[in-house]
Amino acid sequence: MEKLDAQILIVDDDQDVLLAAKLFLKQHITTVHTETNPENIPDILRNESYDLILLDMNFSPDATSGKEGFHWMNKIIELDPTAVVILITGYGDIELAVQGIKEGATNFLLKPWENKKLLATITTTLQLKKSKIELEDLRTKQKVLIADSDQAYSNLIGQSESIQKVLNTVQKVAITDANVLILGENGTGKELIARAIHRASNRKDQVFISVDLGAISESLFESELFGFKKGAFTDAKEDRAGRFEAANKGTIFLDEIGNLSFSLQSKLLSVLQNRKVVRLGANREIPIDVRLVCATNMPLYQMVNDSKFRQDLLYRINTVEIQIPPLRERVDDIALLVDHFLDIYCKKYKIQKKRLNASTIKILEKHTWPGNIRELQHAVERAVIMSESELLEPHDFFISPIDEEGYSNNIPSNMSLEETEKMLIRKVIDKHGGNISKAAKELGLTRASLYRRIEKYGL
Repeated sequence: MEKLDAQILIVDDDQDVLLAAKLFLKQHITTVHTETNPENIPDILRNESYDLILLDMNFSPDATSGKEGFHWMNKIIELDPTAVVILITGYGDIELAVQGIKEGATNFLLKPWENKKLLATITTTLQLKKSKIELEDLRTKQKVLIADSDQAYSNLIGQSESIQKVLNTVQKVAITDANVLILGENGTGKELIARAIHRASNRKDQVFISVDLGAISESLFESELFGFKKGAFTDAKEDRAGRFEAANKGTIFLDEIGNLSFSLQSKLLSVLQNRKVVRLGANREIPIDVRLVCATNMPLYQMVNDSKFRQDLLYRINTVEIQIPPLRERVDDIALLVDHFLDIYCKKYKIQKKRLNASTIKILEKHTWPGNIRELQHAVERAVIMSESELLEPHDFFISPIDEEGYSNNIPSNMSLEETEKMLIRKVIDKHGGNISKAAKELGLTRASLYRRIEKYGL
């Protein structure tokens, strides 16, 4: 049998007990230290770290109260709060041992012991400590991940009246547990608002689980959201919790909820009404306690009228409704957002802070930004990477002067970022009569990069 990789300390005033224990345990454990005088415990713990300490409860002649054991156990825990202590006691002192566990001991061992019982107790206790350490590591990592994720969404930038109304609503609703529905076009920052609600809520120290319902196929919906038991389907090789279980005590954000089919809407409604989930392949109901925040860019009320979205589900998810304005209605915020993204990307790419002149800002403000803040963010990142000048010009943002002559006003509001880029490239090439060199220069691209885009879009 392979030795346990552990370092243990045994403190007992009986030399015979120590010798017998050490001779036996050294066959099974890598390091075993012994000590007869408990007064030496502080010095020992200042110099060594132990995975486990076995501590006798009585050291003075004829002592049976266990007070000495409690004293030294408390001293050990004071010196090392993570210490794992097993109390050594006689048969008549079991009540004392139980009291010791209440006060901080992990286990107790009766004297005289059988060697098998001694080893089993030590092995079990070491495994318990390992599990506790792993659990604490997971909790620590979770807190770090939550903090990192929140940091990425920590800044709600904007001074316009429309966004201030949104932020005021966020402050009011966050402290409640009300279900929130966030409506807005793609790229307006719906997840940003959802995370802001979570951070300001009473659940801020718990997990925030984001689920993109538009990316989950109908066949995987139940297993992803509600979990499954081993053997529930071909690839179910182990039990797994779903997103709702993972979000227990925290917040679950269901993005693109308008994409759910009618049948999946019914399953979701049942969970929200009962606050319980049943894993696929199981019968047991699992209670859940989650804060629900949903979002969509789809016209849910029209979908209800068209019998494409359940009215009872809509009522369930929108106790409070927040409408996020598109960027074209937040013109006053564009300069602030550009400066914010310049800070981020100049630091990220280790580039000296770039700036814009007033005329460039005015051109950016005239653009309709069909992709909203996400499009602006990508445009700023690209400008930081591609421009060699400290002063950024309109062409660095894929915004040409022709935008001021009506281009931006003629873009359909539902146009994707790629469609916008394709239209801009075509207009700039047409402007320069097919001269690729001039078009590339205005767009801030190399000829090779422009050729790749021409091929990509079939221009």
